[in-house]
Amino acid sequence: MRNLVHVAIAATLAIGVAANSHQHLHHHAKKDVASKVERRAADGIVWVPATQTVYVLDGVEISVEQALAGLKNGDFVIAGESTPIFTPPLTQSPKPTTTTSLQDLGAQFLEKTSSAVSLPNPTTTSQPPPPKSTQAPKPSPSPSTPPSGGIGLDSKFPSGQIDCSKFPSDYGAVPLDYLKMGGWSGIQFVPDFSMGKSKSINNIVTGIHNSECTKGAMCSYACPPGYQKSQWPEAQGETGQSIGGLYCNDGGKLELTRKSNPVLCEPGAGGVSIINECDEVVSTCRTDYPGTESMTFPAEAMPGNSVALTNPDSSTYFFWKNLPTTAQYYVNNKGLAAQDACLWNCPCDENKSQEKKTCGNWAPINIGVGQANDTNTYISIFKNSPTSSAKLNFNIEITINGNMKCAYENGNFIGESNGNGCTVTKSEGAKAVIRYYS
Repeated sequence: MRNLVHVAIAATLAIGVAANSHQHLHHHAKKDVASKVERRAADGIVWVPATQTVYVLDGVEISVEQALAGLKNGDFVIAGESTPIFTPPLTQSPKPTTTTSLQDLGAQFLEKTSSAVSLPNPTTTSQPPPPKSTQAPKPSPSPSTPPSGGIGLDSKFPSGQIDCSKFPSDYGAVPLDYLKMGGWSGIQFVPDFSMGKSKSINNIVTGIHNSECTKGAMCSYACPPGYQKSQWPEAQGETGQSIGGLYCNDGGKLELTRKSNPVLCEPGAGGVSIINECDEVVSTCRTDYPGTESMTFPAEAMPGNSVALTNPDSSTYFFWKNLPTTAQYYVNNKGLAAQDACLWNCPCDENKSQEKKTCGNWAPINIGVGQANDTNTYISIFKNSPTSSAKLNFNIEITINGNMKCAYENGNFIGESNGNGCTVTKSEGAKAVIRYYS
């Protein structure tokens, strides 16, 4: 059994959407960030300050060298995630519980701050590694064929009438067949859950390849670019795990988990898009949140094309313990189609050690996006550090109504930044374009 290392990060003046350093080899316990929030005027540049990472094992702080050695040897996994910031500090941190997981899964993103804390090690955590193929498949040389689905976006889902074995592509959902889970973006088995009765969930088993949506499972799904799933249960993980999707009930039928919203895919706040001026496809992958939190939701842009980047309205989207949340994206190197990049472990990284991986969970760059209660949208570019040391093989620029606000060029951030990243503010009605270029 591997030990869980809690990571606490202290930062100051971080603002907006996921502007801090982050790490997420395991997703059981929440990491809290101590910081003071400073708002800037609309369209202003906000820089990300230096951060301090502290590793805690069984309540005892350990050195960076000890932590990295344990992670490299597979003795430790990291518990905790980065937290985008908007609201005042919390007075309490969540309590840990026991969770069984079949795969290391990812990010949880909140618009909150709280004091940095260390958490005790959960008593039992079973976590066998995902199965590996004997030979690493080669990445697709060209963009993957666009998946079916995305039709019937306005159609109301007939809760309790469709078999769990049938993916709901006629109701807006987009199947992700490359994940080998029947089109679902993720499956969470919650055997102790009872619809309308459970207040929290402490028994969660995360599905892997070849898992099926069966009785007692939450089955998550992707939506077209610019849209996001609308379904998640009111009951969430007891220690901060997020849970989302349709529920496969005892009758083997798919059931809405938010019956107040019978449409499976809802639009975001809009106003944010990607344009790919590179000579190869670029895949930008959003985490499945609430859900397995793996980076499986694709926004695949072919050369010369644009794609919408879903911008959650944090005032109406998923709340974690009464706190609004935002979206986080993983920007992969050009040349990788969504089927090769929008997953935790990428085919191109097969048989590589973690420090040499460059894709999926180890993508070089993250983008955070979300519209806050003040109607401003905050967009961040930041390094996927310390999870990844990979270098992006193209450049990124954010413009608001045509004016450059922040850029990442040749490995350096342009604008007011100390090197970790930068955040821009888009006022309501303005247009933000994230430009990928060589």
